[in-house]
Amino acid sequence: MTKIDEKDRHILRVLARDGRISNLDLADRVSLSPSACLRRVQSLEAAGVIAGYRAVLNPAAMGVGFTALVTVGLNEHSKAAQAAFEAAMVRAPEVRECHNITGNVEYILRVEVADLTSYKEFHTDKLGALPQVATIQTHVLMASPKDDRA
Repeated sequence: MTKIDEKDRHILRVLARDGRISNLDLADRVSLSPSACLRRVQSLEAAGVIAGYRAVLNPAAMGVGFTALVTVGLNEHSKAAQAAFEAAMVRAPEVRECHNITGNVEYILRVEVADLTSYKEFHTDKLGALPQVATIQTHVLMASPKDDRA
């Protein structure tokens, strides 16, 4: 495991907000020389602390007007049932995130679609049609006052 000091944490905070910042600007923001900053970033990348860089997408500009967090309970608690469900979620473009969780259900999904009609189609024709699914509970997102996902 890589030892991360406060300077590394500062670099990571800045990169999490703006992964396209130039090394020169990053070095200035974290009070390092450009060469020292670059060495630290490369070290964090090599250690796997920085796993990659992503674009932050604007859902509305992409035609997404309906977002829901959906909990899913499976009817069978086997590796095969989980694998089949997870494979179906990987193939579903509406599912932006799929997390295996603890508690009274097995999964929580982040589903993004154009509108309620599109969600009903996904809920009924895709998610509800899977033989592994026993329960579905939908939580419609009304607002996201904090969202640090990149």
